[in-house]
Amino acid sequence: MDRRVFLARFAALLAAPAVAGRALAAARVDSLGAAPDSILGAPNPEVALLAVGGDTTLGYNLEAHVDETLELGISRESLFPLYLANVRPILEWADVAMVNLECPFTTRGDAMQKNFNFRARPELVEILKAGSIDAVTLANNHLKDYGDDGVRDTIATLDGAGIAHFGAGTNLAKARRPLIVERRGVKLGFLGYYFQAAPDMLEPEAVYATKHDPGVAGCYKDADCIERMVREDVKRLVPKVDAAIPFFHWGKEGSTDVRDYQTHLAHLCVDLGCRAVLGAHPHRFQGIEVYRGAPIFYSLGNFLFGGNKDPKDKLSAIVRLRVTKSGPIEADAVPIQITRWPDAPFQPYVLEGPEKDAALIHFAELSRGFPATLPQLATYMPPAFDASSGAAGGSADSLRGHAPADSAGAPRR
Repeated sequence: MDRRVFLARFAALLAAPAVAGRALAAARVDSLGAAPDSILGAPNPEVALLAVGGDTTLGYNLEAHVDETLELGISRESLFPLYLANVRPILEWADVAMVNLECPFTTRGDAMQKNFNFRARPELVEILKAGSIDAVTLANNHLKDYGDDGVRDTIATLDGAGIAHFGAGTNLAKARRPLIVERRGVKLGFLGYYFQAAPDMLEPEAVYATKHDPGVAGCYKDADCIERMVREDVKRLVPKVDAAIPFFHWGKEGSTDVRDYQTHLAHLCVDLGCRAVLGAHPHRFQGIEVYRGAPIFYSLGNFLFGGNKDPKDKLSAIVRLRVTKSGPIEADAVPIQITRWPDAPFQPYVLEGPEKDAALIHFAELSRGFPATLPQLATYMPPAFDASSGAAGGSADSLRGHAPADSAGAPRR
């Protein structure tokens, strides 16, 4: 690209988030009395606000984009805040803003023998800091892509940046340790696990932590093992916090279909006392269930994903949760597009107007198979569907232009 063209485009991008942020802030004020945006509001004691995004990989194509931009004379101070500028108002609204960090921060180690290996230079943690990310789950299939050194370097980098983490550690006991934080008088506890049943698993067993080795929490293809682990950890956590929330890495990559084992584990957690369940890995947004009053987000899709610079399915969401000390958690989904390649790569932004409506229709379609889903999606259900009872009807392919089930996450240059 011609240098002058690039610099002009970059200057426009720097200006755009400020305008978008002011517009979103105004929209937040205007929407306080209307659903679903009424979940936003003035800070309230004893109500903790969470904002959660999906798969986040700062290496690979994103790191290459950083390097190309720096070579053109753009400073780190200007560039790093750009990536999350369009969604930062939502992340700043939250008392805890969280993502699934799907790459180690390291320049050391040897690549593990597996399908894809991601890593990012430790300095790129500044992108998360500039975007107001407070915490990350590390329980996924990419944390150990560069071995034990990569795990240790990631933990050290996050600790140095003041970003909390859970779901991985220098041994299994530490990987299973919950993250417990208190915000606005509400004590929150998070657990992270990576699990896939045998038909979905493409990774080596070495990604998991052991009694003596670094890695992620979870079990390798063993459903009984992961159920025992979840039972033990959740039973210990629930009495210590107001809201226990597990974050699973699970499911079939590239698919919008929820696997039976995802539903089983999610329901198990709620039955044991968890008040919400989060999920990631398929690189596509999956349906939302409400089970016994607890919202279950089976897959949050991609968020800031450098593993694929131009995926066919760019639709995702940031989910917002309003957590009180007891009772059902209010939640909604904010539809986003994760990138605009090549004009605004790796810069997720909030969808508005007809695009937002189309996205929510799509989320409602994905959620029709559940007995209950979010009240937000009720108005987007087909006429024959009752969102409170889950009665099905109508077609699942009403939203045209979205990618087929196998198109989502595979990295490419």
